[in-house]
Amino acid sequence: MFASMNTAGMPVISCILAPSLDTPVHIELAERLGYRRAWCYDSPALCADPWMVLALAAARTHAIGLGPAVLVPSLRHPVVTAAALATLAGLAPGRVTTAFGTGLTGRMLLGERPQGWAAVQEYVAVVRALLRGEEATWNGHLVRLLQPPGVTAARPTDVTVLIAADGPRGRAVAAELGDGVFTARAPRQPAASGQPTSPGSRQVLLTFGTVLDEGEDPAGPRAVAAAGPALAAAYHTIYESKGADGVDRLPGGPEWREAVEAVEPDRRHLAIHDGHLIALAQHDQALLTKAAPLIASWTMTGPAADIGARLRALTAAGITEVAYQPIGPDIPRELAAFAQAAGLDNTRAEAQ
Repeated sequence: MFASMNTAGMPVISCILAPSLDTPVHIELAERLGYRRAWCYDSPALCADPWMVLALAAARTHAIGLGPAVLVPSLRHPVVTAAALATLAGLAPGRVTTAFGTGLTGRMLLGERPQGWAAVQEYVAVVRALLRGEEATWNGHLVRLLQPPGVTAARPTDVTVLIAADGPRGRAVAAELGDGVFTARAPRQPAASGQPTSPGSRQVLLTFGTVLDEGEDPAGPRAVAAAGPALAAAYHTIYESKGADGVDRLPGGPEWREAVEAVEPDRRHLAIHDGHLIALAQHDQALLTKAAPLIASWTMTGPAADIGARLRALTAAGITEVAYQPIGPDIPRELAAFAQAAGLDNTRAEAQ
């Protein structure tokens, strides 16, 4: 079900989408372009429901992997999540992968901080037990999936489970309960000289950016629309984790912070994360007037040849899969351009 590299010597190339009503069509295109897997975010205040979108995508596709990620445990009872995964696995046998994490935007847009790792660990352990067909205990009560044959995929249910983790505590949970790690932190050195990864370990890297046309300015309007929201989202995360000191040292940071802090405290979380990884909100548009030059270095933005070289370099750092998120007004263009830069087999797309 999982291969670590494609024939070009690169990591497996997947896409990750902020689900919308158009996403099933985009996933169908991604399959034709040669993407290995299509992930969908779990952020209900910003996106369409990932389960509905992936169910529709399952009916339109035949081979591409499907994955709700990163799932936020606090949003659903573990029986609900296990049943949803078993249903999707029944609709797309052998194609389902998921990831669990502490919740960033999915919780912060509800005015809540990320969960602790102990809570995530307990939740994942229960979901995995349920998918194996076992009984588990949740909130002091015995739970089990009891659907008769034919209602969902048979148990034990074939679902690969990753843990979204960048730090040691999350990676410890991944080592105990997961089949690999989903990370947003690009490695800075080869795995051999950093923290080693075990042979065959799944290391999925979330990435953003846009493939530039020949001679295109990486800080130009099209590139800003396609990669600017990812840059702005980095400011959102830095502010939430490091506060004023973190963003004030960045271009446009003080002005952005002052604007969001002018919003009344009980509404401020909505202003900070408005449009997160989807579009530029009002505060972010002002930020990009100064921060746009960072797009080329902070995101995977550049000419196709440069993107290909950067992707190949990730294998030496232990990355086995890249989950690329296309952003902006032309998702099909972003998917096609990145697929070409990565050397994917898109003969099926060209034949359509």
